[in-house]
Amino acid sequence: MDNDNKRISSVWVALLGVLAGVLLVATYNKYQESKHMVSVQYRDWRKLNLILNEVEKNYVDTINREDMTDAAIVAALAKLDPHSVYIPPVELEESETELAGNFDGIGIQFNVPNDTAVVLEVIPGGPSEKIGLQQGDRLLKVDSKDIAGVKFPQDSMVRKMKGPAGSKVTITVLRNGEEIPFEITRGKIPVHCIEASFMIDETTGYIRLSKFSANTYSEFMEASLDLLSQGMKRLIFDLRDNTGGYLEQANLLCNQFLEKGDQIVYMEGLHSRREDFKANGKGILKNVELTVLINESTASSSEIFAGAMQDNDRGVIVGRRSFGKGLVQKPIYFTDGSGIRITIARFYTPSGRCIQKPYSDDYQYDIYKRFADGELVNADSIKVNKDEVFKTVGGREVYGGGGIVPDIFVPMDTTRATTYYTQVNKKATAMRFASSIFDSYKNRLAEIDNYDDLNKFLNGLDISQKFISYATRVDGITPKKGEWEETEEYLLPQLRALISRYSKLGDNAFYKMYLEVDTTVKAAIEASSKVELN
Repeated sequence: MDNDNKRISSVWVALLGVLAGVLLVATYNKYQESKHMVSVQYRDWRKLNLILNEVEKNYVDTINREDMTDAAIVAALAKLDPHSVYIPPVELEESETELAGNFDGIGIQFNVPNDTAVVLEVIPGGPSEKIGLQQGDRLLKVDSKDIAGVKFPQDSMVRKMKGPAGSKVTITVLRNGEEIPFEITRGKIPVHCIEASFMIDETTGYIRLSKFSANTYSEFMEASLDLLSQGMKRLIFDLRDNTGGYLEQANLLCNQFLEKGDQIVYMEGLHSRREDFKANGKGILKNVELTVLINESTASSSEIFAGAMQDNDRGVIVGRRSFGKGLVQKPIYFTDGSGIRITIARFYTPSGRCIQKPYSDDYQYDIYKRFADGELVNADSIKVNKDEVFKTVGGREVYGGGGIVPDIFVPMDTTRATTYYTQVNKKATAMRFASSIFDSYKNRLAEIDNYDDLNKFLNGLDISQKFISYATRVDGITPKKGEWEETEEYLLPQLRALISRYSKLGDNAFYKMYLEVDTTVKAAIEASSKVELN
């Protein structure tokens, strides 16, 4: 009997073991199914698509596929470098337009001194000039949308006025107290990259370039030929705040100053073989003495130009260390109007310096860090890599570390900002004052087309007293005893420059008047354009 019971117990143990095994296998299979196990490897890029698909199938709320996709792209590219970026359709169109040399619009330049846009210039031959818009008109409406007195963003104004060539828009302006609507047919508007071009003295020319766009070379040559005809022997080429643009245009400008075979720049990357760019020696400015102005916002193609001139000992670089963006970027466009820019190589100056500064966690705040570290006011604080020493063609030592370090350092001027100056600057009082002067002297000012007449007009205005009165009346800002005398030397030339912009001389007059307080230009004028070798 005991043996029979033992056999029965053994059978039950065996059966329970089998059942347990079956249950475990079934449970494991269900667990595997619940985990949606999919074999993936990082190198095949499937993981990202799988995750997005799972989110779409299982997420508790409705998702926006477009927003999710864009966010994933932005996050992925952020792991590369700060300049490899995704550009949504609207931003891509704007960035392309900026460098294309023209855009579709109505053809005016304006500023917003007091919550109302004021027309500074009506572009000759453009749609607005043809229909009758005038300098000094106040812009009240774009179609039925109020844009005056409602704190309407300036960039939004621009977008509403732009549109496809051939389309119509109604602009309502205030002129001499009367509201006047103008129906304007939009057209192709040229975007100029030469902001100013004039002679500083009998032999010194000045050109300020804002960007390297599609028409930079043609505009630069036109300006240069004009200055040469006026006796230019030396050029001060202002690239401050020029954020760059097309490499081809930078090469064309470099070519005007260099001898045949002189290296301009080269680029190289992991998947991009080294490519060298050299001058052909056919430039017409090879005998013109050259001084190049740069600052912390000079970047990309501007740095290529400055680096080529410095490494070839072709000219003196004056100002502050440039931004340090030396990346070759490939644009890739998508059918929805968006695109990406991917870094494929780096730019190197003729001596071998990499223009690109090192990446860091606070890369986007680099300019603020330079200010905090004292680099913008003290040459000894400039960050250079003393372990990366290079030689110019003449044997001078130059250093790596990113950006172009000037031959002559000019600190940011922080000494003239009195309390009064800071207050009026904060409220843009000077800009609004200039607009009020134009309102009072519109007919006279708009006819002035030469500097002698402009100076006579400005000298007869008693600008200092008018401004003090205006700032007190409009903004409630009054200088303390002795404060105006301390401020006048710095502020008065700026006021004259802002008023001058309303004359027919436009931006040329603005920059020429502003030279009086421009310490970098003063340093450039005083500096010898011949670089002494170490």
